[in-house]
Amino acid sequence: MDFPAIMLLLSVGFIGGVWNAIAGGATLFTFPALMAAGLPPVVANATNFLGLLPSNAAALAAYREELRKAGPALIKLSLISGAGAATGSVLLLVSNPETFLVLVPFLLAAATLLFAFGDQMRSAFLHFAGPSHTSSLVFTVLFLASIYGGYFGAGLGIILLAIAQVIGHSDFHEANSIKNLLATNFTIISIVLFGVGGLIDWPAAFSMMSGSVFGGYLGGRWARLVNQRVLRTIVIGFGTILSVIYFWRTFIP
Repeated sequence: MDFPAIMLLLSVGFIGGVWNAIAGGATLFTFPALMAAGLPPVVANATNFLGLLPSNAAALAAYREELRKAGPALIKLSLISGAGAATGSVLLLVSNPETFLVLVPFLLAAATLLFAFGDQMRSAFLHFAGPSHTSSLVFTVLFLASIYGGYFGAGLGIILLAIAQVIGHSDFHEANSIKNLLATNFTIISIVLFGVGGLIDWPAAFSMMSGSVFGGYLGGRWARLVNQRVLRTIVIGFGTILSVIYFWRTFIP
């Protein structure tokens, strides 16, 4: 990997780390950046998990108090999300790379829609599920969402936030701390499976990680200060443009 590619991934990793810790959605530009650095789509997707791991993990240090308040419920949530992530990661490992390439524009569009209509989806889910600590619906949604998280994962944060709120964590920052913990949990599981499967480009991953570890920690500290609505609008706009580009490249000769 040449020096310009390393600097690209280092810079994108830092920005992605900040972005993920505050609002989520960094995959919408870190994944294309890895492909721009020359990685095949499936390898770029798997490498992206490792590259952005610090963006959620480093933010946990800034949320120590909120996580303490969440208590033992985190164990069950982590086990369920971990099982779903493992399932999604195995699906990626056994899938045909050409199939994944065709799915890329749909995955980007799905992630963008999750951001665009995330608030409405969260409100509907909260209303339908109701406040419950044991709802089978909540755990089923978490498992299915984590399958998507283990396969691709962009936009998953909005679902994890909703689940945290449904089980009783109405404070945004407490819910956000749970989101970051669950994202870290299933990302580690996916990384192990992708590493065993030989899908990770380690030099590219460590270049991105070097930036995202600092970005994730700073993002966790800045989350209370930044206008998240503005950031989400930028993510949605960028995701829409990116989705159109990839649909055009994939389906228009």
